[in-house]
Amino acid sequence: MNKTFRANRTRAKIHGTAERPRLSVHFSNLHITAQIIDDDKKTTLCYVTTVGQKLTGTKTEKAAKIGEEIAKKAKTAKISKVVFDRGAKLYAGRMKALADAARKEGLEF
Repeated sequence: MNKTFRANRTRAKIHGTAERPRLSVHFSNLHITAQIIDDDKKTTLCYVTTVGQKLTGTKTEKAAKIGEEIAKKAKTAKISKVVFDRGAKLYAGRMKALADAARKEGLEF
């Protein structure tokens, strides 16, 4: 199955609002980015990335660290519930590690 089809199918069902913004996650070959987006206002409320950080460990460990950090930033922005947007990635491995770490810090989705 093509990644584009999976991404379109996932995003067709997901829409971030002010009450439940969208937590969008992107994995590149080197870096991980997570951002919380209000689709109604078309604004990014907070984001975390590994670009410019000196994180050590495997990519799965880095994903877990990013999940913790985005949950902490969401708390400071008074966001407790989000809609999880995994994009074209399957919910396994790094994606699951990021989601579990964010849930552990108190983010609900």
